[in-house]
Parts: sequence; C-alpha cells; structure tokens
Amino acid sequence: MTILSPIRKVFQGTATRQQMFSLFDRHAQRPSRWEDGASALYAGEWFEVTEAAHDYMFEILPPLWIHGSMFAIREFLTGSLTSVFFALGIDGVDRRFHGYCDLSDRGSTEAMRLAILERECRPVRTMTRDECLEHIWSSTTEAYRGYADDRWPQPVRGQRTVVLCGEPRRAFHKLLSDLTDDEISAKLPVQLRHLPAPLVA
Repeated sequence: MTILSPIRKVFQGTATRQQMFSLFDRHAQRPSRWEDGASALYAGEWFEVTEAAHDYMFEILPPLWIHGSMFAIREFLTGSLTSVFFALGIDGVDRRFHGYCDLSDRGSTEAMRLAILERECRPVRTMTRDECLEHIWSSTTEAYRGYADDRWPQPVRGQRTVVLCGEPRRAFHKLLSDLTDDEISAKLPVQLRHLPAPLVA
C-alpha cells in the first residue's frame, strides 16, 4: 500500500455531518486494517466541516486540550494520532476544519493550521491532480473503491483502486494513481471538473 504522510486536502467543499463521519475512516477497507496502526496513512489529512459538525464534536466528549481556536479529540485513532478541529477566519469568513495530527510531533497542529490557511487563501479556486484523486477516493462509495489484491501484479498490491465504466457497459477496476485526465474529469462532480490547476513556479 502506498503510504501517505504529507499534509493534504482530501475533500473539496464543506463536508456534511454524514460525510464527515465517513471521511474519519476513509481507509477502512485497507487489507492491513487489523495488522497496522496506519498513522502515516491518516496523518496530515484535512477537510472542511460545517460549524454545526464542529460544535457537535466539541460537545460530544471533553476535548483532550483546547489551544486558542483549535481543540483535540480525546479518543486517539491510532498511536498518537487524533482529530484536531480548527476554527479559522479566512477572507473575513469564519470556517471550520478537521485534520489528523500526530501529537507526538509538537509542531504538527501548527503546521496543519498554516497549511490549511495557505491552501484556502489562494486567490483562484484550483485543484492539483493529487487533490482530484483524493476527492474521488473520498466521495466514491465503498462498493466502487478498494485495494489491489492478489489478482494484481505484486508491485501494486495494496494500492487503491476505483471502478470505472467501460464499453460496452463493462465495469473494471483501475489503480487510482493511474487515472487519466479524462477519467478524473468523468469521476469528479460537474462543478469541480474545470477548475484550473495551480501554477507551479
């Protein structure tokens, strides 16, 4: 399985409460679920939530800690990894976010906060290829996503797959990382299909 650890946005738009709970464990189908802690898989993931969802999570259990406009959930996902919720003012609008931070790294919450601010303060709405792929994974139901098993070549086993529709009326699995630009466009919601890619210096 490909191990992910950079800070990254995994869902475009504001997640509903139902979507939030689904995104909390979007790697639940991984083959090694009961064999590893998967801290590196979840660490760095973040997405926007509603104010109501943010407040619900604040009230459901006493927070582990509160630092200014952020708080950490008392229950750890795995090891020292837990949910941290952020209330941030961006372009004059109060917004709420959830991120997975490894609290063994004292700088992880501040790094997450700064990464969210940097990403959301872009003057033009953009999506990188990686953000497109993460959104596709996050928004695809479990019946249409999975992991490469022993039917796949050894080097790619454990990598994420999604179901595509072929011709005529034939569904097939393809590695998420191998989707073409046209396949990505077809899998994205209409409102996200034509966002410009960010300029790379």
